[in-house]
Amino acid sequence: MKKIYLFLAAIVAAGSATAQVETTISADFVNQYIWRGQDLGSVAVQPTLGIGYKGLSLTAWGSYGLSNPDDAKELDLTLAYTVGGFNVGITDYWLSEGLDPKARYFKYDAHATNHVFEVNVGYDFGPVALQWYTNITGNDGTNKDDKRAYSSYAEVSAPFTLVGVDWTATLGVVPYATTYYETNGFAVTDLSLRASKDIRITDSFSIPVFAQFTANPCSQKAYLVFGFTLQP
Repeated sequence: MKKIYLFLAAIVAAGSATAQVETTISADFVNQYIWRGQDLGSVAVQPTLGIGYKGLSLTAWGSYGLSNPDDAKELDLTLAYTVGGFNVGITDYWLSEGLDPKARYFKYDAHATNHVFEVNVGYDFGPVALQWYTNITGNDGTNKDDKRAYSSYAEVSAPFTLVGVDWTATLGVVPYATTYYETNGFAVTDLSLRASKDIRITDSFSIPVFAQFTANPCSQKAYLVFGFTLQP
C-alpha cells in the first residue's frame, strides 16, 4: 500500500510540474523588419515557439520575408533565465546571409559561419528596464583595428499607459566602433516609441496590434513599423 501511495504522489508531483510549464506559440506580421535601429527587411512574418518553466525558457524565433525574396531568412534560439527583475540569457542568431555562401545551418566554424552568439544581462526595475548585449563568437563585426569587435548594444526602456494604450519608449546605444552595427564609436542607434493595443474581434478572440516609430540618429534613418500578432 505504501508503494501505491508513493506512486500516486509521484504522479501528482509530475502533474503539478507539468501545469507550471508555459508554452508560447505566436506569429507577428510586420510591414518592415527593424532591429535595434537597423533595417533588416521588408514585409515579413515572424513566428515564435517557446517553452518556459520556473523562470527558465527556451525560445525559437524566426523572420521570413513575404514581399522581397532577397530578404535574409533568420532563425534565433534563446536560452534565458529570469528571477525577480533580473534576467540573463544567450542567443544563437542564424541568418541565410553571412560568411558561409551555402548558408548551412550546422556549420559553426568561427571564420566561416552565419551564426552569431550573443549573451545578455539585464534588470527590470518596473518603471525602467536596463539591458546589455555582447556578441561573444561567430560572425561578429570588426573594430577600427580590423579585429573582432565583440559588438555590444545597451538599451533602456520605459513602459507606460496612456488613454488605454500600452506604450514603450526605448533608447538604444552602441558603446564602441563595430561594423556589426555600422558605428565608428559610441553612437545612439535606436530611439523608439511603440504603442500596442488588443483589438477585440469577438467576446473570446482579440488581435494585438502595434505601431512603432524608430529613429536611428547614427545612420540618419527613421522608420514607421506596423504589425499584428496571431496567437492561440
